[in-house]
Amino acid sequence: MVELTIDGIKTRVPEGTTVLEAAREMGIVIPTLCYHPGLSPYNACRLCLVEVVKGKRASLETSCNLPAMNGQVIFTNTERVKKARKIILELLLSICPNSKTLQDLASNLGVTKIRFKIKDKNCILCGLCVRYCKEQMQAGVLGFINRGTSRKVGTAFGKLPEQCRNCGGCEWICPACERACNADRLVGGLCSACLNLVKVETCEICIGCSESVGAKGHKTF
Repeated sequence: MVELTIDGIKTRVPEGTTVLEAAREMGIVIPTLCYHPGLSPYNACRLCLVEVVKGKRASLETSCNLPAMNGQVIFTNTERVKKARKIILELLLSICPNSKTLQDLASNLGVTKIRFKIKDKNCILCGLCVRYCKEQMQAGVLGFINRGTSRKVGTAFGKLPEQCRNCGGCEWICPACERACNADRLVGGLCSACLNLVKVETCEICIGCSESVGAKGHKTF
């Protein structure tokens, strides 16, 4: 067993446990996209960043592949962490704005604007489908093709090999496959439709007089 401190609370976990797993055991929510408990950690999306204190210094590290160690001091929700997660999510949304998973995260993390040029590539290169195909289905049909900005997920020579079992697991596990309900009506790459980013105040007894409820507040007549 190793003992570490997460958000001011000491906890003990079995050796080999990651910081992400330790935090989730404590009920602490850390957002992830490329992580799945049944697959090896890949630390591609970077959303699971936490602040690791080492003496007088602190660094941002991905918690999904960070092993828990004795004496560690971890903070999961500092201003530095939240700012970094927002920037990362903006980048991911700029290349995959039609993902409901990403849009929900944007609402939860308070992302109200995308400051990067939107290029809908419909993939965030999280590698979930690649690892699922290799580690769970033992097929290894999918892989990464090309490099840099041309990198994408595909099959060898663009052909479907015999090893593919048509299980649909790659689509099931993909965070980009679940389309946003109003994907054709995004404003600046964001929907923010399901979760209002501004608190809406209503009367104690609501009679449905609302004309509209949006980011600028509650209009009535």
